[in-house]
Amino acid sequence: MHRRSTFVVLALFCAASPLRLFAQSAPEIQKAIADLESKWAAAQQEGKAGVVGSLLADRFISVSTEGQLSTRDQLLAHMKPGKWEAYGISDVNVIVYDHIAIATGLWSGKGMVGDHKVDMRERWTDTWVRMPGGLWQCVASQQTAIQP
Repeated sequence: MHRRSTFVVLALFCAASPLRLFAQSAPEIQKAIADLESKWAAAQQEGKAGVVGSLLADRFISVSTEGQLSTRDQLLAHMKPGKWEAYGISDVNVIVYDHIAIATGLWSGKGMVGDHKVDMRERWTDTWVRMPGGLWQCVASQQTAIQP
C-alpha cells in the first residue's frame, strides 16, 4: 500500500511540474505582453515582417480601421518600412485571464510608407494566447481610427 501511495504522489508531482514551469503571476504576464507589443511596434515600423511573424499565431486574424479582414500571411505580405516623422504606441494596458491576455493601447504614426502618406491615430485591441510550450502569440487584432 505504501508503495502505491508513493507512486500516486510521484505521478501527481510529475503531472503538475509542467504547469509550474510556465506559471507566471499576472504582473509578470502583463509586462511580458507589453514588451511583446513594443517589439511588434518597433518591427512593424522598420518593416521587419519576420519579427512580426514570430509574434503572430498561424491562424491570426486582423480587422483594419476600414473593417477589412487580414490573415497573418496577408498582413506580413503588405508590411513595408516607412519614413516616419512620428511613430509609436502608448497607453498600453493588459488584462490577464489565465492563458489569455487582452492588450489595448494607442498607436500614432505620421510619415510615408511607399508613396502613401500616413497621419493616423488608432486604438487597438490584441488578443494573446499562451500556446503549448509557453510561447505567447497574438491570435487576433482590431484597430479603430481615432478622428482628430
